[in-house]
Amino acid sequence: MINDFCCQNNKLSIEKNFIHLCMIYDQNTAQKTAKYLLQINAIKLNPKNPYTWASGWKSPIYCDNRISLSFPKIRSYLAETIAKQAQDLYGTDYVIAGVATGAIGMGMLVAHVLNAPFIYVRPEPKSHGRQNQIEGQFDPHKKVLVIEDLISTGKSSLNAVKALKKEGGEVLGMLGLFDYGFPLASENFEEEKIQLHTLSDYNHLIVEAEKSNYIESSEIEVLKAWRVSPSEWQPA
Repeated sequence: MINDFCCQNNKLSIEKNFIHLCMIYDQNTAQKTAKYLLQINAIKLNPKNPYTWASGWKSPIYCDNRISLSFPKIRSYLAETIAKQAQDLYGTDYVIAGVATGAIGMGMLVAHVLNAPFIYVRPEPKSHGRQNQIEGQFDPHKKVLVIEDLISTGKSSLNAVKALKKEGGEVLGMLGLFDYGFPLASENFEEEKIQLHTLSDYNHLIVEAEKSNYIESSEIEVLKAWRVSPSEWQPA
């Protein structure tokens, strides 16, 4: 059982009967990543005119990290940073699996940096052909590290993990670009016993947005209120 979350000297620590997690692996990286994602409008904040998600939720934030693929300097930074964290946490000798479709591009870049095999996992098996859910040369005897671009509730991310496990894969953990920090996601990852680390998260984003004058100070409370209860939040 995952009982608590912590980091010691920015390293993952595993002790008998306990798995200690730190969602953010490095604080400086978290702030720099938030800055980059805001600069290129991969993350947009608009508390006054909120967005509507596919789920129907009203939200003052919209995130499309695929935009980072269009910026060579930033995509290289993100991929190299994830690769470095992957090596620090899990060493080498594993397959990189991107969660389709958002993390296919970043997953490929990370795999290239690590000179590792790459596969990607569809939300569900294809309805034609070989009906694959996992695309690429998948060896169930190899360990797998999953790459995700965005963590919300964790449902779609963990769906990929379950598909890999179903085919016999041993999933080491998951590394992602950005996490909203919803308690539901933490519960879902805890239940599945999957270690999750992201480069940045919602808390670091708010700090960077205020620091860079991306939003007004008066809007900070709106962003915090949404984060507490996103499914029920409504703009004032």
